[in-house]
Amino acid sequence: MTAFDVAIVGAGPAGLSAAIAAAEAGGRVAVVDENRVPGGRLLGQLHQESKDSWWIGQKVAAGLGERAAAAGVELFCGREVWGMHPGWFLALDGGDTISAPHVVLASGAAERAMPIPGWTLPGVMTVGAAQTLTNFYRVRPGQRIAVVGVDPLSLTVAHELKMAGADVVGIFLPPLSKLSGQGGHPGHNLGYLSGLASLAPNAFLRAAAGLVRNPVARKAAARLYPESGVPVLGVPLKLKQSITAIEGDERVRAVEVTDIDAQGRPKGRTRLLEVDCVCLSGGLYPVQELTGGCAAARIDELGGQVPLHSEEMETTLKNVFVAGNVTGIEGAKVAMAQGTVAGLAVAARLGLAEPARLRDAIASVDDVRRTSPITFLPNVGEGRRKAGELWAAAGTHQQAEAQAWA
Repeated sequence: MTAFDVAIVGAGPAGLSAAIAAAEAGGRVAVVDENRVPGGRLLGQLHQESKDSWWIGQKVAAGLGERAAAAGVELFCGREVWGMHPGWFLALDGGDTISAPHVVLASGAAERAMPIPGWTLPGVMTVGAAQTLTNFYRVRPGQRIAVVGVDPLSLTVAHELKMAGADVVGIFLPPLSKLSGQGGHPGHNLGYLSGLASLAPNAFLRAAAGLVRNPVARKAAARLYPESGVPVLGVPLKLKQSITAIEGDERVRAVEVTDIDAQGRPKGRTRLLEVDCVCLSGGLYPVQELTGGCAAARIDELGGQVPLHSEEMETTLKNVFVAGNVTGIEGAKVAMAQGTVAGLAVAARLGLAEPARLRDAIASVDDVRRTSPITFLPNVGEGRRKAGELWAAAGTHQQAEAQAWA
């Protein structure tokens, strides 16, 4: 058994930032990650933030990894955490155990499935997998690609695939179903895109972004949306067409494209479009396998079930902290800011960090959130407000329980 001051699960932007903050303050830090290379989702990220600035995830990950190593962080890459027991003890695959009085859970997010007939064929993958293949492994997943689902990740990956030389035939809606929910509704997607107008250098979508604040105008915009789609970052965004099936024998050969009305209902015309790759985007959800003992709540504005936590990122389990997408789906910069807070909070508990540094780090999270160039969920602010209220209520309940036991 190896002992540390803090054990961190997840070597993505949140976990590495927490490790750096705690280790540079003087703490003994271990980071465990199932992947063989640290960086998490950073490794596949590549997008333009402004006219003269690009976000290159691999470089960001490399920089964080170098800082962590220089600070003495011990990385356990290619290892899985099978259990977490009070004390705290992390049980790893292979029978090893790490002990630490403090734990930071930075397990990140996973992609939601998007089941469409034919989705198990070779050549069908999530947009996250396509992003990793393209940007990290430098392997183009196909030459003629259809993307299904509208969100910042699908828009970003479609643009990256185009830059890699692929023919991205369009970004389509999924068919209406209980699983796709509002994702198959053109009007809903126009409303969603209103918050992403900066990704749409197109006169129609800029106008639609202003219109869709009004529900009646949103319906009108959905009716008027061009059947041929509108180019977004050079890729056709086809909000009046859905992919209802994926065709092929031993691999993807084509997709079945159906014209839909303003409510997402099929209009009758269906045709086959030849492709050799289909990328599905059902959105992201926070990964919660290790947070089972923490008080949690389902907050749709944050992507699903999330652990309640204080402004120092501590959960209802003493000395167990969270950071990054496990707390709600946001960008890498927010995850890094949260990780820094968690790492400094642990360092402060150990007497290694000044409270003023921690207060500054807490204040910076909201600043980073306000200036983040990518917002994955349109109402994150409302979700954070709800989480804060639930945390306050949980704290009052815990105090009452402690007084009762006393």
